[in-house]
Amino acid sequence: MSTFTQQITVRGRGARSNASGRFESQAREAFDDGWTLGDAEPQQLKTTLTAEKAKTIISKNTSPDVGFSRSINPYRGCEHGCIYCYARPAHAYMGLSPGLDFESQLFFKPEAGKLLERELSAPRYEPQFIHIGGNTDPYQPQERTARVTRQVLEVLERFNHPFSIITKSALILRDIDILAATASKNLCRVAISVTTLDRKLARSMEPRAATPERRIGAIKALADAGVPVTVMFAPAIPGLNDHEMEAVLERAAEAGARGAGYVALRLPLEIKDLFREWLATDHPDRASRVMSLVRQMRGGLDYDAEWGKRMRGEGPIAELMSQRFQRAKKRYGLNARYDGLDLSLFKVPPKAGDQGDLFGG
Repeated sequence: MSTFTQQITVRGRGARSNASGRFESQAREAFDDGWTLGDAEPQQLKTTLTAEKAKTIISKNTSPDVGFSRSINPYRGCEHGCIYCYARPAHAYMGLSPGLDFESQLFFKPEAGKLLERELSAPRYEPQFIHIGGNTDPYQPQERTARVTRQVLEVLERFNHPFSIITKSALILRDIDILAATASKNLCRVAISVTTLDRKLARSMEPRAATPERRIGAIKALADAGVPVTVMFAPAIPGLNDHEMEAVLERAAEAGARGAGYVALRLPLEIKDLFREWLATDHPDRASRVMSLVRQMRGGLDYDAEWGKRMRGEGPIAELMSQRFQRAKKRYGLNARYDGLDLSLFKVPPKAGDQGDLFGG
């Protein structure tokens, strides 16, 4: 497969191009042949959602940089269109572009609930908490109708299986019934990502995600319902949004968040070029300074994938960012120490027709 590398303006999208995936044998580039109208209106790009035939639903990882070993991702690709999304390069494995394809050509797992029930019912299954949304957002706009994440939560609730979720969408409040019920048993935690309080910056950087105020509102609603909530200031981008770190943590604490985390901007593979393009079009006055600061946190490179460094960076700027974060956590009371989620309640529920049903057991 070959695709065009297009410098185009698309309404409501994050990426500014649709470069061929790194595994394609051919790459094409668009060029101005003189027939393009300079004042052409921004294009609209339709989102497609394709069912994916998955064999399993629980993924395993051994990364020392994340706090979970099992995860579920109901979707591939994400319509939120966050320009910094570290999941973008995965679209190249499907012969698609990590650019506009990633946020417009989506895949979902319609059998997620059935697959999960089968895996949890396996005789040798041993419960460990499952993280939902470690790759792409489980509450992106298509979830309103696809309801894959809802399926997964319904199964986890029936099995009394512990889980955590991360999202930047207020759509999570649709499922507050399950989240509150499981949280009351110490089976659930939620993380809400708030990258900025500046609505204009959010619209540019995360074009189809919930506004910052709606995310703060989601934190409050979840906390009021008894769900433990952590605010994630991620990514922290030096020279662009890092100055908001304290303000974001303060607002989240006021809304009821009990914990906080942050991740420094990561630019692996195709993301570095996509991010540079976006800076050049949306923030040209700060583009060179932002990239200079990023490189100062990455040993002179755009990105360093070494475990132990990739989430925080290194050097004086990274150290200052870490110190600011730790002070803000303490100042706003976001140092809650959570006990581990309860694994002891896990139980495979009886199926209709099982002998126990005859006796009401």
